Amino acid sequence: MNLPYSVNQQELLELLINISPSRPVFIWGSPGIGKSAIVEKFAEEVGLPCVSLLGSQLAPEDIIGIPQIRGNTSEFLPPKMIARTEPYVLFLDELNACSQEVQKAFYSLIHERRIGEYHLPKGSVVIGAGNRTQDGAIVKTMSSALINRMFHVQLVPDAKAWLNWAYENNLHHWVLDYITQRPDHLFTEPPKTEEPYSTPRSWHMLSDALYQYHVGEEDNKFSQELLRILVYGTISAKHAGLFIAFSKNVDNKYLLNDIIKGDQKWPEKPEERDTLYFLAQSFRARLLHDLPPKKQDLNRAMQYFTHRAKTLIKDLSRINYELAQMVVSDEEDKVLPHWFMMEIVRDLPRLARSA
Repeated sequence: MNLPYSVNQQELLELLINISPSRPVFIWGSPGIGKSAIVEKFAEEVGLPCVSLLGSQLAPEDIIGIPQIRGNTSEFLPPKMIARTEPYVLFLDELNACSQEVQKAFYSLIHERRIGEYHLPKGSVVIGAGNRTQDGAIVKTMSSALINRMFHVQLVPDAKAWLNWAYENNLHHWVLDYITQRPDHLFTEPPKTEEPYSTPRSWHMLSDALYQYHVGEEDNKFSQELLRILVYGTISAKHAGLFIAFSKNVDNKYLLNDIIKGDQKWPEKPEERDTLYFLAQSFRARLLHDLPPKKQDLNRAMQYFTHRAKTLIKDLSRINYELAQMVVSDEEDKVLPHWFMMEIVRDLPRLARSA
C-alpha cells in the first residue's frame, strides 16, 4: 500500500494518542524505520503495558486459543498473553505477513476487540504494523475486510526526530555526528539485491558494534580493516565508504560549518581526497536542504550563505572539477533551486554547462 500522505515519528505518536483509543491503527513502512519503537513509546506515554505478537510466526490457534469442554458445551480459551484482566496495548507486528487463516482470526479482535467469549479490557488499544510490497519483505495480500477495519497511516523516517531519540539513548558519537552532517543518509529504500542498507535500525546496530569494540574511544587502537567490517556489515556500501572517510577526521579538522563560515578551507592534499568527497556531498545536501525554492524567500542570513556557497563551489572546482560538478548536478532527481542554478550559469558558466 502507498498512501498519498506520510507522517514522521512525532506525527505518528500524536495520531496514536488521538485515534487508537477508539479505532485500531495500522502503520505502514519499510523495515527498520522504528515502527515498533514508536508503539512502545506510545504505550509508555499512556501508561499501559505493551504486548507484541509477530504475525509471521502465528498460527490461528495462537489467537483464538484452543477449545475446552465445559458441561454440555465447548468454548475457546484465548492465550494467556492476550486474555488479560487489565487494559493494555496489543501490537500486531507484521500483520500483513501472516496467512489468510491467521488474518481471519484477527477480524473480531480488531473490529470488536474480542476473541470468542473474551473481550479485551475496556481501555485497551489495538495497533497493527507491516511492510509494503516494494520493501522486499515477507508480505501477503491483506483482505479488503481487514483493511477496512483499520485506520491506515504511512511512516517515513525523519532525521531530526531520530537524532533527538539517538541523543537521549546515548548512541555512539560518530553515528550522531555523521547523521547530523548527512541527515539524508539515515534511510535508503531496500535494495533489490541481498545486501545491507541504511535504516534507523542499522545505524543503531552500527552504534552498538562501535561501542562493543570500543572504536573511537581515547587511547584505543583499532584497525581500519575492523572498522570496514563493522560499517560495511550494517549500512549501505555507498554510505559506508563515506562514513569511513568521515571517521578519519573525527578530530574535527575539517568541519563543514567551519568551511562555510570561512574558518577552514577545502582539504587539497591528495591523501585527503576521500575527506574532500565526503565534504562535497555534505555541502550538496546542505544546499538542497537550506536553499528556499524561491529567491524572494531569502533572509539576510541565507543571502550570505548563498554568496558563500557560490564562492565555495568556485574554490572546489579549482581543487577538483568533478566534485564541483557533482555539487550542482541533478543526481538522484534532486535538483537545486532554479534561481540558484541561474546564478551558477551567470557566475560559473563553464561549470553549469558541464553539470
